[in-house]
Amino acid sequence: MDLYLVIILLLATLAVVDLVVGVSNDAVNFLTSAIGSRVAPFRVIMIIASLGILAGVTFSSGMMEVARKGIFQPQLFTMPELITIFLAVMLTDVLLLDLFNTFGLPTSTTVSIVFELLGGAVAVSLIKIAASAQGLDQLINYINTAKALAIISGILISVAVAFVAGMVCQFFARLLFTFDYQPRITRYGGLWGGLAMSTITYFILIKGAKGASFLTPEMVQWIATHSGSILAVSFLSFALAFQALALVARINVFKPIVLAGTFALAMAFAANDLVNFIGVPLAALAAYRVAAASSDPLHVTMAALQGKIHTDTLLLLASGGIMVLTLWTSKKARSVTKTSVELSRQEEGMERFGSSILSRAIVGMCTALTDLTTERLPQRVRRVLARRLDPERVPAQTATAAEPPPAFDLVRASVNLIVASALVAFATSLKLPLSTTYVTFMVAMGTSLADQAWGRESAVYRVTGVLAVIGGWFVTAIVAFTLGALFATVIATFHLAGIAGLLLLDGFLVARSFRYHHRQQEESARIANLNLKNGVTPEQAVDTSFAQVALFLHEVSTSIHASLDALFSEDRPRLRELRERSKRVQQIANTIIANIFKTLYLLEKHDVETTTKYSRTIATIQEISESHRDIVMRAYSHVTNFHTGLHQDQKQELQRVRVLTSRLLENTAIMLKRNKKVDFDYIGSQQQKMAEFLEQCNRNQIRRIQGGRSKIRLSILYYGLLESCQKITGHTEKLLEIFRDHFGAGSRPVADHGQEPR
Repeated sequence: MDLYLVIILLLATLAVVDLVVGVSNDAVNFLTSAIGSRVAPFRVIMIIASLGILAGVTFSSGMMEVARKGIFQPQLFTMPELITIFLAVMLTDVLLLDLFNTFGLPTSTTVSIVFELLGGAVAVSLIKIAASAQGLDQLINYINTAKALAIISGILISVAVAFVAGMVCQFFARLLFTFDYQPRITRYGGLWGGLAMSTITYFILIKGAKGASFLTPEMVQWIATHSGSILAVSFLSFALAFQALALVARINVFKPIVLAGTFALAMAFAANDLVNFIGVPLAALAAYRVAAASSDPLHVTMAALQGKIHTDTLLLLASGGIMVLTLWTSKKARSVTKTSVELSRQEEGMERFGSSILSRAIVGMCTALTDLTTERLPQRVRRVLARRLDPERVPAQTATAAEPPPAFDLVRASVNLIVASALVAFATSLKLPLSTTYVTFMVAMGTSLADQAWGRESAVYRVTGVLAVIGGWFVTAIVAFTLGALFATVIATFHLAGIAGLLLLDGFLVARSFRYHHRQQEESARIANLNLKNGVTPEQAVDTSFAQVALFLHEVSTSIHASLDALFSEDRPRLRELRERSKRVQQIANTIIANIFKTLYLLEKHDVETTTKYSRTIATIQEISESHRDIVMRAYSHVTNFHTGLHQDQKQELQRVRVLTSRLLENTAIMLKRNKKVDFDYIGSQQQKMAEFLEQCNRNQIRRIQGGRSKIRLSILYYGLLESCQKITGHTEKLLEIFRDHFGAGSRPVADHGQEPR
């Protein structure tokens, strides 16, 4: 029994780790709306969410039954068998959630824990069946199929319900308030506030009371008996209070509604999802206590776990404290939140996700359906809808240099929070571990669609992002079940050696993901710093863009240099790394182009001639970026497909081309960064040298082809690299020509133009 006590302590440690990685993933559930709408300073939002978590954990006692008896039949297992399942579940959960956090994708802690329990229980059941020579048909007796199916089907149904509920509620809310909602607050603010707060009161207090650890059965019964009166009083009280705030104090009532909704959703999250983090260790502790109280602790069945077991309120509050601490300190939590905010923001901009065949098909079908529906509406109805649902009628968002405008407004934020908290709290009252991630994410996507945030310029990319997240949910279920079963089998087969090996594996992979996430955060921060700040002057915008183009050219030069080196040595791992790095160069180019559009807007009323010249840089940067990517991908494809390597004379020629290309890129970068005057005669002579040498390379390659020394694929690679380098140098020269007037009259040679590239 001492060994199992040590395992219980290990499970308690894993519970703390799971709380950290779990909250890092699930913080998106209750932070997205408040952060996206910028309802209050970040610190205020965090304080309110923290209070909601601490309140919510005390309502989670009833949910702990899911880990003990929601997935399997405990009376058919002994304590060592259940400990095997629980340990496998916790090791899998830490690993899986940390993986999703690293890539900034919101996944479901509920789905992961349910399918891990299912996988572990199936594996241990099969081992028991094999040991007792029973048939596989007995497996169904070990699994609580009715409850498991109810949980899984509830999770899946909630995805559709949340999306539709969010879309419908947002449509009518927007119809009532319009995008220019400020003048309508005094008319409908009180009604909206009363409805919102009474809804929250109903689902959090009335429906959630029976799961509260601090309420006696008599108190729960009193609340249930007087629920109608409580609702009526709360609606009238809140409606009058909010109307007074709107009329007398001229306060935007959406702000307290969103803050209250943040509190409510954080509370609903903690009440529903705490079982995902500590439910398994608590179930293991309960099994250990039952076994310790019996005369045969290693063989007694766990039928006692079928009964109701009270969870200590202090233990729940301690768990809530760890959740709050994680909320304030986790960088991965902010990465996951960022994904949801980007997918639901109202304005277009640089999209994180690309395009896919499926997303294009979905957007095409929805567009056709919308057009068909609109055509069948009466003309008068169409005019009313067009007027009240026109996003262009909203006043321009105010922003400062340090604070960008909100991703969406307070009307949508309030709907997100009210609908999501209501759905989650209702599921908690039914003791169904609903996925708060699924619900809040799909509600946010539904309200985004109703608000026309997915316009023609962004719909395909947003749908791709949603599909990527939803696809990750299915991957969560499959991987959770598989790893849960595999880890349980390893522990049951190898015992202590298996536990030690899995602990080392978890530690290694979590440490590696931490380092990877840290590098990704640094890269993201560098690219984010390139974004043009709001409130800058036209002159500052131009100077900033010059410095950014200089950085871009330096990155291109460095990447080409490294790619050709790796090609010469046929270094496959290095080329694979450079292929990933090329995406960063593309991101820098996209960010600079977006900044140029902002700069053009600033220059519009100042200098038409400068504006025309400046706009030409967009095409130039795009061409340089595409040519750079072509070099990297050609080198990567050639080497990874094990094609014939370059001949020595080809390497020497490409080395000379690389020197000429990198020298021009680096010197142009220096000129742009330092605003140096340019010796255009020198630049022209360099281009002439490049053209003459490329012509010589062409003649040499023809002789190699005629002599049978260069096969088809090698010739394609060689000519492709020459062509891309020529395009890069040509467009780099165009950049200098475009900015000729900026450097001023006169010329002097730059001191660095003769330096060799790194």
